[in-house]
Amino acid sequence: MAKIGKAAAKERIDFLKKELERQNYNYYVLNQPAITDFEFDLLMGELQGLEKLYPEFATEDSPTRHVGSDLSGAGSDFVQVPHRYPMLSLGNTYAREELYEFDNRIRKAVSTPYSFSCELKFDGTAICLTYRDGRLLRALTRGDGTKGDDVTRNVVNIPAIPRQLHGEGIPEEFEIRGEIYMPYAAFDRLNAARTEAELEPFANPRNAASGSLKLQNPAEMRTRGLDCVLYHLLGENLPFKTHIEALEAARSWGLPISEYSRHAGTIEEAVAYIDEWDTRRKTLPFATDGIVIKVNELELQRQLGFTAKSPRWATAWKFKPEQALTPLLSIDYQVGRTGAVTPVANLEPVQLSGTVVKRASLHNKDQMDLLDIHIGDYVYVEKGGEIIPKITGVELSKRPADARRPEFPACCPDCGTPLVRDEDEARHYCPNRESCPVQIKGRFIHFAGRKAMDILAGEATIEALYNKGYIHTLPDLYTLTREQLVSLDGWQDKSADNFLASLQASRSVPFERVLYALGIRHIGEQTAKMLARHFGSIDALAAASREELLQIEDIGEIVADSILAYFASEAGRDTVRRLREAGLQMAVSEDAQQRLSDTLAGKTVVISGNFSISREAMKGLIEAHGGKNAGSVSGKTAWLLAGEKAGPEKLRKAEKLGIPVIDEAQFYQIIGKE
Repeated sequence: MAKIGKAAAKERIDFLKKELERQNYNYYVLNQPAITDFEFDLLMGELQGLEKLYPEFATEDSPTRHVGSDLSGAGSDFVQVPHRYPMLSLGNTYAREELYEFDNRIRKAVSTPYSFSCELKFDGTAICLTYRDGRLLRALTRGDGTKGDDVTRNVVNIPAIPRQLHGEGIPEEFEIRGEIYMPYAAFDRLNAARTEAELEPFANPRNAASGSLKLQNPAEMRTRGLDCVLYHLLGENLPFKTHIEALEAARSWGLPISEYSRHAGTIEEAVAYIDEWDTRRKTLPFATDGIVIKVNELELQRQLGFTAKSPRWATAWKFKPEQALTPLLSIDYQVGRTGAVTPVANLEPVQLSGTVVKRASLHNKDQMDLLDIHIGDYVYVEKGGEIIPKITGVELSKRPADARRPEFPACCPDCGTPLVRDEDEARHYCPNRESCPVQIKGRFIHFAGRKAMDILAGEATIEALYNKGYIHTLPDLYTLTREQLVSLDGWQDKSADNFLASLQASRSVPFERVLYALGIRHIGEQTAKMLARHFGSIDALAAASREELLQIEDIGEIVADSILAYFASEAGRDTVRRLREAGLQMAVSEDAQQRLSDTLAGKTVVISGNFSISREAMKGLIEAHGGKNAGSVSGKTAWLLAGEKAGPEKLRKAEKLGIPVIDEAQFYQIIGKE
């Protein structure tokens, strides 16, 4: 590592600490990794190098000195129990020479012969099982390494984990550690069911396994198809001389031990095992992300000991993310509803992680410049989170002589208007909000959406109406005639009647949804509700000053400026005027304005499932008592209000974040309702 100045090193170390803690939280708590393991390890390696150069900046709370934590947090009904022995993580490497350095360190530290145990590194979530008198006593997650969540009630529903052991020589009490994982077949079934139920699919089997382990309903564990492999035995005065001997004994008692492990007499044999499985792993029915190499002799393990974070007698070889190398054929520039322009790479189709990849987002011009990408280049494609294709690099040695650097468009690909770029954002935008066809049609689709005006008009209908010249601005929807509608291809009288009926019903949609439907940039569903509640009417909002807007909770400068710009534009004012004339609600109704209490003031509630009243009525109750509704669970959520058939994803996330989960009866107790 090239040495940098002290001030620059301190700044970089502080950044890396925060970034690694954020990524640990995404991975262990949210089960939503934002970067690959490889990218995480690069950041960790950089921090370790800087702390070595500048030890005065190495603090005890550094991510280099502790493991990531999966503890559920305050409010969870999983009890936290101390680990009898610290549950640490493994050091890892992607460089072959570091494996030989690992072997050299051991050779210098011990004076007797040694060998290795080589094992597949299952990509799941760590578990620690305690058995007493042959019966399963407790199951703990890794937690923060010193204590873990007690998930025994869920683990007993994994068929591979025995409650009662059988055989000879079972110690009176011992711990055995391993990995709970989800095979590909079970993962595919689970995601197919979630997609059918319109739930967010899991990104990869590891996330699915970790999320399942914290389910509220233990019986649901049996439906998840989880499996387990155990790989490390711990206890007082255990009668084993080697690690492999201990695992063979555990296998004889009925515990699930990997069939793929191998004894290696030398580091060269261990490297050969790695080479073998770098290819064979692709045929396995479950995910693996590396190979673990351990000193086999238990006495030598005790002599070698531990660092603050890892055992000195073991290391992990990590497989690099699966990549595909394929030619870049062209780049499309897609314009979104808000005018944002996104470059999308068209690739020669290539197989990657079980699917054929043809397209990958390049995000923005900065990313294209960073990659120095050219049309005709051979590019490396990976799957971010193992599901979203992304281009991670260019193979310059294969760049054709006629490869050309793509020109990011100076003008909108759809309407030809010169693009602009906000100082605070990486994306380019088309400012022609009122005349850009893609933006216009996108606004109609947003306006007609279920959470907005709930009008029976999908993309095909909007496209047909726009192409006929029947609609250009949002109020035009309310001037459509039956004759115009039945002139559309495939439309009959009944189709027209249903469409007109939905238009009529939309005139009764509450003001906050009308405000959301307008599509003002940066105004989402919850922000629209907050603004509607605060100002009460469209006129009051339109008259608000920047200072008044900034005084409202969660309204920052970007949102405030967007609101001001909308109402300062002639098009915005005209849209509001004509929609008012069409009969849409431009003020909060008297019933909605009547707040029953301030019991929930400052509280954000997320609802999921079915209740004795409609979901909209339940949301209205929350707001009537001063609360705020949110669509997803976050650190700001006060409660997850769970009814029948509550979404397991929201329940899982609430458990991970330590958000209290309450039922309808408990909610009524809180607001004082019988």
